[in-house]
Amino acid sequence: MNAKWGWALAALAVFVGWSQWGWQGVVLAVTLTVFWLLLQFNRAVRVMRQATGAPVGHVASAVMLHSRLRQGMRLMEIIPLTRSLGQRADDPAGTDPALERFVWTDASGASVSVELARGRVRSWALQRPPTEGDA
Repeated sequence: MNAKWGWALAALAVFVGWSQWGWQGVVLAVTLTVFWLLLQFNRAVRVMRQATGAPVGHVASAVMLHSRLRQGMRLMEIIPLTRSLGQRADDPAGTDPALERFVWTDASGASVSVELARGRVRSWALQRPPTEGDA
């Protein structure tokens, strides 16, 4: 969910709570908003705890990761797929602060490079290692 929509819904809940039930409605709305924030925080901690056991930038299968990625995913949705944090790669231009690039590599040497713009997947690419038959 977009953060702007979340905060707008929280403000709407406080307004409706006040107009319908007075200060008790405001307390209920604030309680529900805090509970929602705690759920989001708990999800982030769970994802990070899951990623702590794996080496940075390692994935079981780069091809499977490549097939599961889709446009608009957030990094918090990618980390459970990889079960590790991505190796941060530099922005080729180095000028756009909203552009991030992460790389995951598997045991065969294949890697997936994921480019995030404003926290969402913009593009990704699979690079396979050269084989003996390639000349």
